[in-house]
Amino acid sequence: MIGVRDTAGGPFVVTLVVDLPITKLDALEVIAFVSDGPVEHAGTAHPRVGLAPHVWAEVQIPRFADPPPLAVDICSDASFALAAEHALLLSAALERVGWRVRPPRGADE
Repeated sequence: MIGVRDTAGGPFVVTLVVDLPITKLDALEVIAFVSDGPVEHAGTAHPRVGLAPHVWAEVQIPRFADPPPLAVDICSDASFALAAEHALLLSAALERVGWRVRPPRGADE
């Protein structure tokens, strides 16, 4: 399929892993809610939630019939440090609404 990817859309990425049976759209809505931002590019193949200037969250879902986990990629086009900082902030916010988030994994692992 043209325009579909299953990897993060930024050069610097930290991944949060969540064992939660939730749709991509619902996950994006929760991320938007806890980060007080809109879902950008809704209705496209690459929706995301802006977290701060140069930082956004994308959701990668398992392939057909695969069980969770759900991957939330925190991407930055500025630096890995900025992505890591916002991954920790988002993780804490998601845990406050009941999500169980595994420790962040960076692209340098």
